[in-house]
Amino acid sequence: MGIIVQKFGGTSVADSEKIKNVASAALREKNKGNQVVVVVSAMGHTTDNLIKLSKEITLKPSEREMDMLMSVGEQISMSLLAMAIQETGNDAISLTGLQAGIQTENCHMCARIVDINPSKIKKHLDEGKIVIVAGFQGVCEDNEITTLGRGGSDTTAVAIASAIQADRCDIYSDVEGVYTCDPRIIKTAQKLDKISYEEMLELARVGANVLHPRSVETAKANKIPMRVRSSFKLEDLGTLIIGVEEMELNKPVTGLACDSSQTRIVICDVEDKPGNAAKLFNLLAEKNISVDMIIQSYARQSNNTNDIAFTISNDDLNKFNQIKEEIYGIVNTSNIHIDSDITRVSIVGAGMIDRPGIAAKMFNTLAQEKINIKMISTSEIKISCLVEKQYKDQAAVALAKVFDLDGAEIADVKGDLPVV
Repeated sequence: MGIIVQKFGGTSVADSEKIKNVASAALREKNKGNQVVVVVSAMGHTTDNLIKLSKEITLKPSEREMDMLMSVGEQISMSLLAMAIQETGNDAISLTGLQAGIQTENCHMCARIVDINPSKIKKHLDEGKIVIVAGFQGVCEDNEITTLGRGGSDTTAVAIASAIQADRCDIYSDVEGVYTCDPRIIKTAQKLDKISYEEMLELARVGANVLHPRSVETAKANKIPMRVRSSFKLEDLGTLIIGVEEMELNKPVTGLACDSSQTRIVICDVEDKPGNAAKLFNLLAEKNISVDMIIQSYARQSNNTNDIAFTISNDDLNKFNQIKEEIYGIVNTSNIHIDSDITRVSIVGAGMIDRPGIAAKMFNTLAQEKINIKMISTSEIKISCLVEKQYKDQAAVALAKVFDLDGAEIADVKGDLPVV
């Protein structure tokens, strides 16, 4: 007997018929002899509708009350799913984040899970029940309800899988798995049968919206195998996510992602002296503004200044604008340039480690398409370029072709996969 954790997103539980389908998926694993924990998101657009309602009341709601409001959606899903399973004659029980023992930071709307006491979940599993847990929520030290921010239900599922030492965590949604590139842009994009934690983490960070980076980080740290699967094709195994040491790295580039949710900030003519960058990024950190790509230009000899450029999420742009005048003062900048008309185009692949020429191939391809690169960032297995938003699709199509991601055979997935 194994332990399987399943997570179902909002589209998978959007109405009563889909909830019954989720019940079938849970019972399918149960009937294989497995113990099953199901983590659910709110139904359909419930969370968006709750946020809209709050804005009809006030444009500045307290974060505590927003957490109280937004936590309701998952509780509706979990109780309806428990009823659907019980209606089939099987035993199930639903648990809130508090009841499931999920402890978080003392932070509202973007809390991180710090610990899970799995005793109650294990007790119900041992009693033969399917356990259904509300995703996206927990409680902090003083028992205040907290929510986990974007991708919180994915993170809940993987964290529970780790706490109860599950054999696998399946993430179900309306997509059939992880693709080499966005099928909405490149119709011939190929579904990957498997991908490494490392590659999936980079793809998630640079715009592939299949999984949230925190969930992949948690799975990687605890070596929990994951599958990305379709809620509507239960027989399809989707994409398996495992350690890079278990992969055959025959292709240098595994996937491509585009992210148009970034804004580029350029702080111009900052005096080139120790401490200015620290002051700038300390202020951003204090305001909970996450920074991604960072470039500092070479100091100009004429006036001993440089430019500091970085990217932030569009979601943080309002917070940045609120501190813009303060930035002028602390680093004595001449101008702050804000550019939201950008897309980050990234290629990812563990196979590019120690393989020269990948960056040159990417840059040459963009040059041939007459696409100017505004910023570049790299890691061992990722290269990202900022380009103007109008060139997103053109860049994606060209790069997918040159790196064989647009329908060519994927050598990495030949042969039988391990069954987990």
